[in-house]
Amino acid sequence: MENELSWANCNTYRIADCVIVGIPDETHSHSLRKGTSNAPDMIRKISRERDMYVENNVTSLAYTVQGQIKSRIFDLGNITRESIPKAFEKIIQDGKIPISLGGDHSITTQIIRSIGKKSKPISLVYFDAHPDFLSSTRDFYGSVIYDLLPYIDTKTSVMIGIRSPEQEEIENIKKYGIKVITPFDMECFGLKQTMNEIFSIIGKNVYISFDMDCLDPSFAPGVSVPVPLGLDSVKHH
Repeated sequence: MENELSWANCNTYRIADCVIVGIPDETHSHSLRKGTSNAPDMIRKISRERDMYVENNVTSLAYTVQGQIKSRIFDLGNITRESIPKAFEKIIQDGKIPISLGGDHSITTQIIRSIGKKSKPISLVYFDAHPDFLSSTRDFYGSVIYDLLPYIDTKTSVMIGIRSPEQEEIENIKKYGIKVITPFDMECFGLKQTMNEIFSIIGKNVYISFDMDCLDPSFAPGVSVPVPLGLDSVKHH
């Protein structure tokens, strides 16, 4: 995947501040809907077709209003699930910020296992319609949080957008004391108060994981497991 198909604005890994990594893998998904393995390339393509303009040979996304470069972003291309440990350990070791594009949500498990070796404990900010906190079945997209318990600090982690938990997941949420913010909480308390609460919870080493199904299906209909009454693109962002 060439850099011009993503928000990348530099051509070398060495000088990059942030590194985009595509992981086109859905082998740990149990969803009847398929296609998340196509997401990395589609995100790249679509991201270059929205809110873009060129002025004086400068692409808008690469610069601030004053014309100063924000961050140097390099697109590493796509890697396999098996390559995650080696790739992410190097990115973290080199002091760069990884931006991963999945793939089913279980890739978060392998990424955090890799970066958690140097950044424990991790405060996980987890946007999802589902808690992904099953413990009776392991190593798939529905057990991400339970699989990551050795690497995250549940007391400084938060789930946002949750609205479709199973009973087992509700019990695990209570047992391990992780904070849950539903779309209904955000509607009731407002965005500002919700943000203040999140910032009061999270710690120093923060990993943000965003599953598109945290959004209402009216805004993201193509996800694997859509759930009504999700986050609103106007009220909640």
